[in-house]
Amino acid sequence: MVKSEIMKVIETKIPELLIFQPRIFSDERGWFMESFNEQTFNKELTDRGFPIPYFVQDNHSFSKIKGVLRGLHYQLNPYAQGKLVRVTQGCVWDVAVDIRKDSSTFGQWVGVELSASNHRQFWIPAGFAHGFITLENETQFLYKTTNHYNKEYERSIMWNDEMLAIDWCLNGNTPLVSEKDAIAPTFLEAISEF
Repeated sequence: MVKSEIMKVIETKIPELLIFQPRIFSDERGWFMESFNEQTFNKELTDRGFPIPYFVQDNHSFSKIKGVLRGLHYQLNPYAQGKLVRVTQGCVWDVAVDIRKDSSTFGQWVGVELSASNHRQFWIPAGFAHGFITLENETQFLYKTTNHYNKEYERSIMWNDEMLAIDWCLNGNTPLVSEKDAIAPTFLEAISEF
C-alpha cells in the first residue's frame, strides 16, 4: 500500500488493477474529497511502470434495484477502453477479468466493493473485461474511459462463465441482467477475438 497526502493506493493480486482510496476531509457541514487528481493518478501509474491513460469520456449508470448485474463488457482494439470506476450512491461488487492472452494472470479476476460510503475508485486498464452487480437499491455508478464507445467493437462474456468462476456475492439470488448479457459468449468462445 502506498500513501500520499490526498490518496492512498491499494494494490490487488493483478498488479495493473489498482484501488484508489481518496482522503476525506469531514466536519460538521459534511465532507470534501478530490475524486480525481491527474498528477497523483499519473504518478502512481508511472511509479509502477504502467502507461498513463488519457480520459475521453465519462459515463453514468443508475440501477433501480439491488441485484442488477451489468457485464462482463469490453471493447476490441483499436477501441479497447481503460476505466476508472466509482459509486456515488449505493454499493456494487465490481469485477475485472484479465483478457490479455500474453498475461501471466490471463483469465483471472479481481472483485472490489465500491460504495458511496467507502469512496473507493477502481482503475481497470484496457485489456480487461468489466462488470458489476448492485448490492443496494438506487445505485449510481460513474466511470471515466480512455476511449470512446464503439458499438461495432463492443463485446461481452457470459457473467456466470464456469471457467472464470466469479463470486458475484449472490447468496442464492438470481441477478437481473439485460437480454444481451444473458446470451453473451463463454470465455472460451470469446478468446479467439482477444
